[in-house]
Amino acid sequence: MGTITTTASARRSAALVKDATLKVYPGAPHGLFATHKDQFNTDLLAFLHQGLNFSPATTRLPPSPPTPNTEDVMNSSKTPQVAVHAADRSRLPRLALLAAAAALLVFSLLPASAGAGSAGASSAKPTIVLVHGAWADGSSWNQVTQRLQGEGYLVLVPPNPLRSLSGDAAYLSAFIQQRTSGPVVLVGHSYGGAVITNAGATDPDVKALVYINGFAPDQGESVLQLANAQPGSDLSGDPTTKFDFVVYPGAPAGDFDRYVKQTVFPHAFANDLPADTAAVLAASQRPITLSAGLEPSGPPAWKTIPSWYLVGRADNVIPPAEQRLMAQRAGATTVEVNAGHLSMLSRPGAVTDLIIAAARSVR
Repeated sequence: MGTITTTASARRSAALVKDATLKVYPGAPHGLFATHKDQFNTDLLAFLHQGLNFSPATTRLPPSPPTPNTEDVMNSSKTPQVAVHAADRSRLPRLALLAAAAALLVFSLLPASAGAGSAGASSAKPTIVLVHGAWADGSSWNQVTQRLQGEGYLVLVPPNPLRSLSGDAAYLSAFIQQRTSGPVVLVGHSYGGAVITNAGATDPDVKALVYINGFAPDQGESVLQLANAQPGSDLSGDPTTKFDFVVYPGAPAGDFDRYVKQTVFPHAFANDLPADTAAVLAASQRPITLSAGLEPSGPPAWKTIPSWYLVGRADNVIPPAEQRLMAQRAGATTVEVNAGHLSMLSRPGAVTDLIIAAARSVR
């Protein structure tokens, strides 16, 4: 007779799951979740309970004819042991699904636990979260990430959806709540600065904000408004000469994905980088919606959280004069470097030094 036997390890895993806190990420379909510090989602737990009829006692499957040498045992320290006769192979897809779901539930707890462990290993050092800007992805932080890790910091580089300012901020807020433990330093480049401005005050663990050639809007201001507030941006002027527009699936009327024209990108973004690097960046850019650039910003985190700002004196996207005004308004500790818009690529050492200065201020 086939049985599902719960081992001591499985009971420990069940207890861990019982005590875990889970949260549905912004816009998640029903039943999908991510780990969270404050909320509990029972959708998958209910599914497992119903499917496995889980209890501390042994649960038996319906009788099946005995067949010699036909027991397959799936033995895992993370999931209940399962022994099934060959005659019950029709049940295997369901059992496999349930076992996989149980493993997913347990392993979903690991990122937060791993983060806490790493943070503990580096004692008082905060977690550093790097947020990329528009027309970029997380790889733009690679050199800075390596330097920070070399100094013993736990570094996380979440994707920035680039769909809407409020939605991108909500995504970052959920990421911070689920993936970090203890104090956090938020770092934003370009449009990422607007995102940390809106997300920073949503979690009391955020102790410092660092802007790298970044937008630091006040309430009611938009990114496009700030980008054009001072003369000197290569992206100002007739937008049809600067951008390629693509209607994305489900776009509201009048909204588009914006790609910087590949003829414009090198001088605007990569004027202090090698030409071949600029060409690759132009080809691999991730678009941002027009509506994200037009959306008014919410209450700024820099009014309540200490800030640092790196001004790129050769920036052809956000004019240096506008960067200085935003930094001064935020009361930020400011440094200036001879760098274009992608200073984390051309001057990664200076960028890293400023982030570390902010991190060392966190107690």
